[in-house]
Amino acid sequence: MLPADTHAVAAAVAKECEAGAVVALYGDLGAGKTEFTRGFVIAVGGDGGDVSSPTFTIIHEYNAPVPVYHFDAYRAKSAEELIDVGLDEYLFGDGICLIEWPEKIEHLLPEATIRLRFEHADGGDRLIHRLP
Repeated sequence: MLPADTHAVAAAVAKECEAGAVVALYGDLGAGKTEFTRGFVIAVGGDGGDVSSPTFTIIHEYNAPVPVYHFDAYRAKSAEELIDVGLDEYLFGDGICLIEWPEKIEHLLPEATIRLRFEHADGGDRLIHRLP
């Protein structure tokens, strides 16, 4: 899947989202989660050039008509660490949350969370699957 294909999937998901939506992004390093986020931010009217992996900061905020909050729980030691940075306010706030490595906070995610799995495929390709 080329970046343009990933962006097309992101745009389709973005059409389903409004303020308060949560999208959980599951998958290994380098599987396309941040590229998906870039496409998503562009699709909702933000600047995709601002998008980078939030691995060292836990959260990046992107300005768009509906703000996008990009979390990365990879380095979080616990769910409590993310709660301490205001996770609940973001999950139930005025923006859309995209969460990489959501396994650590699965029990905190709203029931209506959109869940996507990103996978490496043969030949360096990537696949995106929607989870139930």
